[in-house]
Amino acid sequence: MSYEFSLVLSREITDEEAAALLGAGPGGAGLTTAPLPTNADVTVTRLDYAAEAPTLAAAINSALDALKGVPGLSAASLEVPPQPNGEPQGGEPAEKPGE
Repeated sequence: MSYEFSLVLSREITDEEAAALLGAGPGGAGLTTAPLPTNADVTVTRLDYAAEAPTLAAAINSALDALKGVPGLSAASLEVPPQPNGEPQGGEPAEKPGE
C-alpha cells in the first residue's frame, strides 16, 4: 500500500545528500526547498513521500533510518495527512462475500 507523509529536515541538503537519502529511504520522495516553518530565516529541505510499504510506520521508519546516514541531519518535523484505510471510496460499505 502507498502511504503519504512529509519530513521537513533540519537544514538544506546538498545534491549528494539528496541522492543518499533517496537511495536509502522508502522511495517515492519529492524534494523541495523552503523556509523552516518556525523560522523563515532558515532554509530547509522538505521530502514529500508517496511510499510503498507494508505499514505507515514502516515507511516513516525507513525514511528516518535513511537520515541517520547523513551526518548532522535530522527531521525538524513530520507531517502525516489522512491515509487510505482500504475502505471503498464514497463511504459506501464493502460488499461481503456471498452477497
